[in-house]
Amino acid sequence: MAKRGIVIFSFLVIIAAVFGAGFYFGQAQLPALPPEGIINADLGKPQGVDFSLFWEAWRTLEENFVDQSKMDYQKMLYGAISGMVSSLKDPYTVYLPPEDAKVFKEDVSGEFQGVGMEIGIRQGELTVISPLEGTPAQRAGLRAGDKIVKIDDTYTTDLTVDEAVKLIRGERGTKVVLIIFREGWSQSKDFEITREVIEVPSLKWEMLASSGEGNIAYVNLYQFSEKATGAFNKVAAEILASPAQSIILDLRNDPGGYLEVAQDIAGLFLKRGELVTIEDFGGSAENQEYRSLGSGQLSSYPLVILINKGSASASEILAGALRDDRGVKLVGVQSFGKGSVQTLKELKQGSLKVTVAKWLTPNGTLIEKEGLKPDVEIELTEKDFDEGKDPQLDKAIEIIKQIR
Repeated sequence: MAKRGIVIFSFLVIIAAVFGAGFYFGQAQLPALPPEGIINADLGKPQGVDFSLFWEAWRTLEENFVDQSKMDYQKMLYGAISGMVSSLKDPYTVYLPPEDAKVFKEDVSGEFQGVGMEIGIRQGELTVISPLEGTPAQRAGLRAGDKIVKIDDTYTTDLTVDEAVKLIRGERGTKVVLIIFREGWSQSKDFEITREVIEVPSLKWEMLASSGEGNIAYVNLYQFSEKATGAFNKVAAEILASPAQSIILDLRNDPGGYLEVAQDIAGLFLKRGELVTIEDFGGSAENQEYRSLGSGQLSSYPLVILINKGSASASEILAGALRDDRGVKLVGVQSFGKGSVQTLKELKQGSLKVTVAKWLTPNGTLIEKEGLKPDVEIELTEKDFDEGKDPQLDKAIEIIKQIR
């Protein structure tokens, strides 16, 4: 079954090879005709738009540009498409030229080469969304919220996310230097990272003994990958067979994944038929509701969820659903706010990844740009990191011990 409504945060450094963007247009009844060798279909140009301006600019370049060796018509076409898509000011709507589309499809099949983190644009700055578990980025000390000032010799000020991805990705064994600025620092720092083949686990879990209050199952979900449903079902069976009396679900630094996986996992904690999320297409289009299809076998366990600014996309959908439907407490700091839906459309040459909708929580709360505000806000300070302390988890344990 095709995965529809992928909500994995776009531009995984280890996944997305999304360079450029696109434009395709027709020639019928245009005052200026395209150059020979360019094939056009009349796609139905919008009213009030004079496409002859494009061909006029094309001809002007063709006749006047000093370095004719750089006149690659195919690249010029891809560049024109890039300009159209970038004008929409949506970092998740991108054109993938044929080679990049091929790499993207290969990458999402399971094994990647890179540094292992997600990046995105936040408040106009290239930002680390989440370093993934066990990857070079995590081992190097990168954290959610870090600002990427420079990639090797290239400043990121005017880079699109897909351009940054192209610079950070690379063959295993090669190095990339990232200039990072972190809130609370007086100046930026260099991080030299060696690229590797990245294989990220879906989750891990363990029992937390809690001072005579029974046992707590601690589940750390790293990503909503295709394998996560099976892995979580296995963990659910192990929890049911254990002495666990409550569950802490850690979604910190989980950048998301497939909507279907979020729906499947929600089905373990919710009764069948409960609302998981709403897909809002805007305008007059009818919204789509996604409901729990699972057994709800973990629905009787007291639950607390941990989130931070690295929790995005499917993480926010799951956390929002469990809070709205079950009143589950969220502990940590505000999540990232990636609540838009992309679908991949195949073109004659390459693919177009288009934002088609936005996600709402069951209560109608918009996730995009807003994120989820925790019920109990607890910061994790630089000192906490250095000393190996986790006050967010400590608070979650304190709260769950009070739930009966």
